[in-house]
Amino acid sequence: MVPEENSEFWPSRAIRLLDADAQRSADSHLIPMALPGFPNVDFYFKDESCHPTGSLKHRLARSLILYGLCNGVIGPDTALVEASSGSTAVSEAYYARLLGLKFYAVLPRTTSCTKIEAIEQYGGHCVLVDEPSAIYDEARNLAARTGGHYLDQFTFAERATDWRGNNNIAESIFRQMAMERHPIPRWVVMSPGTGGTSATIGRYILYKSLPTELCVPDPEFSAFYEGWTETGSTCCCKRGSRIEGIGRPRMEASFLPNVVDAMLKIPDSASIAASRVLSKRLSRRVGGSTGTNFIGLLWAASGMLSRNDAGSVVSLICDSGERYAQTYFSDDWLIEQGIDITEDMDRIEKVMATGVFDTALIRGHCTQAQRRLRE
Repeated sequence: MVPEENSEFWPSRAIRLLDADAQRSADSHLIPMALPGFPNVDFYFKDESCHPTGSLKHRLARSLILYGLCNGVIGPDTALVEASSGSTAVSEAYYARLLGLKFYAVLPRTTSCTKIEAIEQYGGHCVLVDEPSAIYDEARNLAARTGGHYLDQFTFAERATDWRGNNNIAESIFRQMAMERHPIPRWVVMSPGTGGTSATIGRYILYKSLPTELCVPDPEFSAFYEGWTETGSTCCCKRGSRIEGIGRPRMEASFLPNVVDAMLKIPDSASIAASRVLSKRLSRRVGGSTGTNFIGLLWAASGMLSRNDAGSVVSLICDSGERYAQTYFSDDWLIEQGIDITEDMDRIEKVMATGVFDTALIRGHCTQAQRRLRE
């Protein structure tokens, strides 16, 4: 917690605390994986679940709070407010407690109990709403009522992160790949939550003039894929995503369409099936968003195989599957949701063994070239 002192010096002390916290934490691991159907394609997963708050959003939360501090809008008495599906709010609650600030998370009522408990364990307060699309206005209004600061990850994720370097996720991936058999990935795959991570990766690829393409697989109930393929920002989805942490009911401001080379539409049954298959392969549970990423990796690697290309593909383990023991890893929950993953699990195992992608695992795909033809 920031020591009590003249408020004039509080921001510099707060930034120093954040820097000290980052110094105590190591970078996340890059985990290799070989699949029998892809002898000339190397798979890698950057394990973001190892952060102190257990997810990729640990990086984003720190960036958003630093952004607010350096813009002069967060002070020693400022309450922090966020609209979230859970993981970002967990990480922001951690940092708010570190700085001695109040934190409020506005969440869909369907958010997993594990995430709500984690937010509260860090001292955060949760406000649950029935309609997922209502979290934005409720968070904005709550910040106004409390005199607080709305962190607004969905608007500021892409600009709060330094995409040129400064140990961002993209720079870390390419640095860790430097000694591998194929050091420059042919594809990086990242599903969209705010869209900020894909924006950082896509910008970095362009900034460094790398021959890497970016694939963004979007979950079933989300507006990103339709917004990208139809080149319009007004697309919306009438219900919230069942794959927590990714998928949004609207095109978020942090999502940058022009840095994306390909997008896929992934049924929830395939995302959840992939999370279970991959969990077994890695001997540890991974979440549904990581399952969505895995479908994207298999799609990208299958395309490489069909062209006799050798190389590497990289994605992220966004968070631990232990957060979803009562949902994605619960057969009872799947029955309640009307989701049958049996056939998709068989399809994924077959793709892993043969290298031939099964298009039944996606609802649609589009490349940047195809997108431009539609404009």
